[in-house]
Amino acid sequence: MINLLLVFALIFLIVFVVTSMMIVHEVSKRGTKINIPLLRLFIIKYIHQYRNMTLGETGKVGPLYYSCLISINLALILTILYFVL
Repeated sequence: MINLLLVFALIFLIVFVVTSMMIVHEVSKRGTKINIPLLRLFIIKYIHQYRNMTLGETGKVGPLYYSCLISINLALILTILYFVL
């Protein structure tokens, strides 16, 4: 049971990495210059820019934003549960 929590946490972490890279690609396509050497520091900024860009274009937040947000929160919760149990 406890190992299953860690496996799911790692799966959600992988989903977060993949969706955040997809967000960086989308932001880059819309004209934002991406700072590759400092990408890990600026990933939150790019996620926020993606939210604002899609909200401005369509009036709704893009689906990658919610996928990214939910996956990192679930990974964090499952990791905390793993260490508590």
